[in-house]
Amino acid sequence: MAERFDAIVIGAGQAGPALAVRCGKEGLRTALVERHRFGGTCVNNGCVPTKTLIASARAAHVARRAADYGIAIDAPIRIDMARVKARKDAVVRHSREGVRRWLDGARNVSVIEGHAAFSGPHQIRVGERPLEAPRIFINVGGRAAVPQMPGIESVPYLNNERIMHLERVPEHLIVVGGSYIGLEFAQMYRRFGARVTIVEMGPRLIAREDEDVSAGIHEILTGEGVDIRLGATCVALQHSGGQVAVSVACGDGPPALEGSHVLLATGRVPNTHDLGLEAAGVRTDARGYIAVDDSLATSVQGVYALGDCNGHGAFTHTSWNDYEIVAANLFDGGRRRLSDRVTAYALFIDPPLGRIGLTDAQLRASGRKALVARMPMTRVGRAREMGETAGFMKIGVDADTREILGAAILGVHGDEVIQAILEVMYARRPYTVITNGMHIHPTVAELVPTLLEGLKPLD
Repeated sequence: MAERFDAIVIGAGQAGPALAVRCGKEGLRTALVERHRFGGTCVNNGCVPTKTLIASARAAHVARRAADYGIAIDAPIRIDMARVKARKDAVVRHSREGVRRWLDGARNVSVIEGHAAFSGPHQIRVGERPLEAPRIFINVGGRAAVPQMPGIESVPYLNNERIMHLERVPEHLIVVGGSYIGLEFAQMYRRFGARVTIVEMGPRLIAREDEDVSAGIHEILTGEGVDIRLGATCVALQHSGGQVAVSVACGDGPPALEGSHVLLATGRVPNTHDLGLEAAGVRTDARGYIAVDDSLATSVQGVYALGDCNGHGAFTHTSWNDYEIVAANLFDGGRRRLSDRVTAYALFIDPPLGRIGLTDAQLRASGRKALVARMPMTRVGRAREMGETAGFMKIGVDADTREILGAAILGVHGDEVIQAILEVMYARRPYTVITNGMHIHPTVAELVPTLLEGLKPLD
């Protein structure tokens, strides 16, 4: 006989715990099932640990630049990677334990540890323990993809999780993949003192961004000594003495790089392969992502998919927004929709990239009448005062409605400044809401109205 619940939440990532707690507050007897680590990717091997490591790497970078600010440091900078890792581990542990305490103290919520798999549309098994509920919420996240490339089975490699267990700085880290995860680790370990080479199969870094954004990031990384190999059309791995060799091109005698460590940063896949979704009739796409409608509902009534596993944003904030949509619609009489969401994310290199809405390329493809503006960070007084003038900011608006269509800020505080633009964009208010306001000096944000003064037709 299956245990009966009013709701079952599978996965304790970003959306799962909040949804379980909310269900409990609404009087629903709720089971939350987690098979490994509470907090999901963000807490354990995503945002929390990487941004903690990035903070340590930035401290080292600023210390090396001390003389630029008139500060004399007599002793050479030394990286104690074991202590860096210990600090990261402590921050992660605090966050993970906080999630578990929150769930343990929640009303009407039963925490069950183990692997959940569907045995029917509204039934799951956790080991040999059968559970059933009219509402089931899937929040199982994703994992690092393992690309098909020659030699991958015979050579030790790192992924975004394994690399954070290192207690020594690599001699030469080769990063395969020139996108968001790879770029953050590349700069981070370069600042820790490693020689770093990025190997990217495409003609430029982060190809989904505009060319000027890719070029700006390329310049920032190479300026710190990161080597970048683009157009690596025949990537392969093999042993080379005590090193790992990475082929980076095809042709006569393809050249190879030799490194002490290889990080594969070639994307992620959803954790849906072992959920028994076929037993429930839950549909997935060709890549394994769970198909959902505008309310996050799956093909089975009463079953929802939130977070990375639904393919609508592999970010902590998109997972949280999924929770907000589902909770508002189920309990608050809301009519919130996935399609109302504005694309927003950040790349946390230093300086960071904040991105919202459409790129210039997407604006051109849309055929919309648009105005655009661009400004180098050298014009931002706050950036000059901080000695951090790399990058630029740009924005696009609808020429008729004056609504903001997209923006990118590659520069100091870009990840924070972009938020103010996002709020105006989400509210569907004209950009004049920003230009008519009074802005605090000296800040980076105060230059956004100046940026908007330079709007001109998109070429």
